[in-house]
Amino acid sequence: MKNKFEKPLFTQHVFVCTMGKACSEVGGEEVCGALRKQVLERGLKGQIRINKAGCFDQCGHGPMAVVYSQGTWFAHIKPEDANRLIDAIVNDDDSQVQDLLYSGEGRIKT
Repeated sequence: MKNKFEKPLFTQHVFVCTMGKACSEVGGEEVCGALRKQVLERGLKGQIRINKAGCFDQCGHGPMAVVYSQGTWFAHIKPEDANRLIDAIVNDDDSQVQDLLYSGEGRIKT
């Protein structure tokens, strides 16, 4: 018997830093909203989950996001990057978002 509260598992989960000294001041909330809008417009609700997150301790690189199950980090995201970021997540292809990739040592140089 199926539980009435049972939901499908998400294939991807995106955490967006919206707190701390940096991300909250440089648009973390706006980035989160833009990503959620892309998910809804593309009919991906139930497949990709966008969540607000606390500080990632990477201040100065925000707004930041990390994607699970891929484990890919992104830095200095702007709301206008949401479309290509969702493309990268859906296609598991970071080639169009190389400028946003983050390694912990800073952006990944291409």
